[in-house]
Amino acid sequence: MVTVVTKIFEYGDEQIEALGQADATLGAAMQRLGRVERVIIPDLFAALVHAIVGQLISAKATATVWRRMQVQLGEITPQNLLIYPADDIQRCGMTMKKARCIEAIAHTVAQRELDLESLRGLSDQEVISRLTALPGIGRWTAEMLLINSMERPDIVSWGDIAIRRGMIKLYGLQSLNKEQFEQYRRRYSPWGSVASIYLWELSFE
Repeated sequence: MVTVVTKIFEYGDEQIEALGQADATLGAAMQRLGRVERVIIPDLFAALVHAIVGQLISAKATATVWRRMQVQLGEITPQNLLIYPADDIQRCGMTMKKARCIEAIAHTVAQRELDLESLRGLSDQEVISRLTALPGIGRWTAEMLLINSMERPDIVSWGDIAIRRGMIKLYGLQSLNKEQFEQYRRRYSPWGSVASIYLWELSFE
């Protein structure tokens, strides 16, 4: 098995202190939890495929399918995945819709119709706009690439169920609407991604 290279999302005392000052409740939770490490995938193509795999399924299910892909298909590169038809990709444990999406993205990148590396020079919103123009890529998937590959500092995704669940638990809410979410998101800025890392952790407690 050729394993995709990973690293830990980089943040430090500056972000922790700023978030604690901006939101005392979050600050207390961060102090209680200690440092939380978020594993990310620096390679943009592999990270995008991982985000597609993770659409609407649990982190545990995503990990299972991801591991199976690396065992059965090998390197998660556009050139390698082009070898396999969507049927083979689907047999790793995902829906055919996702398999066809991954097949199409691999073709688009391999044919240089999309230069993923060029995304690094774009703003968050420009990256989201560029990616959501592709079939099967919604805002959540684009936001996961921003935080889980590009290490953009200020991503808090409304579309992420675990982040919303983490907010509800953190603040003792019965439910969470978009307006409340936006209030918290603005409070966390410009270090929303670190807040997201802790909200994910809280959601699984």
